[in-house]
Amino acid sequence: MKILKTLLVTAAVSVAMMATAQAETKKIALVVKALGIGFFEAANKGAQEAAKELGDVEVIYTGPTTTTAEGQIEVINSLIAQKVDAIAVSANDTNALVPALKKAMDRGIKVISWDSGVAPEGRSMHLNPSSNPLIGNMIIKLAADNLPEGGDVAVLSATATSTNQNVWIEEMTKVLPNYKGINVVATVYGDDLADKSYRETQGLIQSHPNLKAIIAPTSVGIVAAAQAVTDAGKIGQINVTGLGLPSEMAGHVKSGASKSFAIWNPIDLGYSATMIAYDLIGGAEAKPGAELKMGRMGTVKLDDKNEGAMADPFIYDAKNVEEFAKIF
Repeated sequence: MKILKTLLVTAAVSVAMMATAQAETKKIALVVKALGIGFFEAANKGAQEAAKELGDVEVIYTGPTTTTAEGQIEVINSLIAQKVDAIAVSANDTNALVPALKKAMDRGIKVISWDSGVAPEGRSMHLNPSSNPLIGNMIIKLAADNLPEGGDVAVLSATATSTNQNVWIEEMTKVLPNYKGINVVATVYGDDLADKSYRETQGLIQSHPNLKAIIAPTSVGIVAAAQAVTDAGKIGQINVTGLGLPSEMAGHVKSGASKSFAIWNPIDLGYSATMIAYDLIGGAEAKPGAELKMGRMGTVKLDDKNEGAMADPFIYDAKNVEEFAKIF
């Protein structure tokens, strides 16, 4: 009888321990290029939504104060020390983060990149917000659609090492011959800093007197460029377009500084990255052909580079920007 009682107690303790283990909160770190950027703050809203839906997840929203690889490496090393379960990073540099992220993976931490990618050896998969060719075509089309006679166009990018910006510009260059008369005269870098992006735009305006459009595939750059065009009295002469947030661009669309721009929903992007990280923590494997769960966003199918696209970019203009500005 004593033996039976002991066995029952042991079994009860085991069951309790298993229940505790199952209920243990998973820590998923959402590492952004820099804190204080509206796009990433919106992505965090989506990540927190996913955590609430899942119930057993804590999202740690973090990043450096400036858009540098060194700052992100410091953040990643701190997360490794905290023994998080997963890291989902939008990278400031394709290659520089790899050693730190490999160390994280060696410690059993699931690592994915989203928005701006990491080299394959530094992550298990990458979530593109959309198809790179579609984005590249979209950003030049937004400029060309308002230049029926063609004209000089310049690009204001983020950092020179920013993975996603460089890929989109490369894809844009591939389809440039499809847009007759469009001449890309310069590409400059604002480092995703509002003041530097503003100054770079001023430089473009001064250096290229025949400039007709500025393409900024960055939510920080497009706002700064629109403000610089406004301050220079160039509304109606230079159209600012690219990728931006409705809440930040609505005023510039209304003023005419920007005729249209595009973006995917950053809330959905943060939500999807968190859901994928959770799926990997639960045992899903990131490999070519695999379909990983993204909650209400469905699934993402990985290609031979272990990359997948979330959704197509969406165009915002005077007809719809105010409606979406209330959301993000």
